Amino acid sequence: MFGSLFDFAKDVGAKLFTSDAEAAMSILRHIESNNPGVNPLDVKYDDGCVTLVGQADNNASKEKCVLMAGNVRGVEKVVADDLSVRRKAAPSILTQTAAPSATPAVALDPAPATPVEAEVPSRFYVIQKGDTFWKIAADTLGKGARYTEIFEANREVILHPDKIYPGQKIRIPPK
Repeated sequence: MFGSLFDFAKDVGAKLFTSDAEAAMSILRHIESNNPGVNPLDVKYDDGCVTLVGQADNNASKEKCVLMAGNVRGVEKVVADDLSVRRKAAPSILTQTAAPSATPAVALDPAPATPVEAEVPSRFYVIQKGDTFWKIAADTLGKGARYTEIFEANREVILHPDKIYPGQKIRIPPK
C-alpha cells in the first residue's frame, strides 16, 4: 500500500467544518456521502490529523478513503494504520468422504492453498497550477486521451473533472 501516514496541504480542499469539534463528523459524512467501499468506518480528528479506522473492500477503496479525508481544508495528515483491507475468503470445494456406515457424506474442505494475486497500489499525484486531467494523463499514463481512467479512479474523490485545484492529491491507476 502507501504506508500508514499520508501528508496533505492543510490550506487547500473543500471546507467542511469550522471547528475541531465538528471536524470528525463532517469528514465522516463527506466520505459516507460517496462511500468508496469502506464499512464500518470511524473517523477521529485532532489538530489537523485524521485517523481512519475500519475495513475497506480493497486497496483502491482504502486509497480513496484516505484521499477523501485528506483533501479537506484543515487536514494535513491522515493516519490509516487501522484501516484494513478485507481478506477475500478462499473458495471451498466439496469432497466426498466415507462415513463409518459406508453411507457417503459430503464435507467441506478448504481449497488447496494458492498464492493470492496482490493488488497493485496506485501512484499518487499532487495537482499543480495549470493541470488538467488530459495533461496529467499524458504525463503519467503516456496518453492524454486516457484522462477518463484517472477521473474514474478518483470518482469518489473528485465529483467533477473540471473542479480540481492545486495541492489536491489524486490516484493514478496502475499502467
